Amino acid sequence: MAFSNYCFLLSLVVALALASTNVSLAARQLLDTPAAPPTLPTIPTLPKVTLPPLPSVPTLPQATLPPLPSTPLPTLPKPTLPPLPSTQIPSLPTLPTTTLPPLPTLPAQPTLPKSTLPPLPSTQVPTLPTLPPLPATPLPTIPTTIPSIPTIPTTIPTIPFFSPPPSN
Repeated sequence: MAFSNYCFLLSLVVALALASTNVSLAARQLLDTPAAPPTLPTIPTLPKVTLPPLPSVPTLPQATLPPLPSTPLPTLPKPTLPPLPSTQIPSLPTLPTTTLPPLPTLPAQPTLPKSTLPPLPSTQVPTLPTLPPLPATPLPTIPTTIPSIPTIPTTIPTIPFFSPPPSN
């Protein structure tokens, strides 16, 4: 990776060095030639074209409208709906009531004998061995007073060889 960076930088320096020599030679050649004013080609004059006059817009005749009638509009009768027919809706036929037979009864369930558990054995539970007591280590004491903060001196001490010379 470092070798490729080195090659890239070397080729960049060589390219800039070669380009700068060509540019400086071209600039020197341009400076050596006398500056002549550029000759511009002359533009020929075009003939003036005259346009024919625009035709005038003809005037249109004014249309006269007949006057509106001054009679009021006729009133129309109020529309009414015809009455609805008064036919009776036939009633639904009544259905006969039916009685359902009673449900059959289930036979009685046989009773099962009551199950009893055997009594527990009357052996005594063994006692656990006692553990030795733990050594009592005292807890560290918590300080109850706040330590005092040292005071900052208000005067700067003088260093003998930095002090100014005495005044006369």
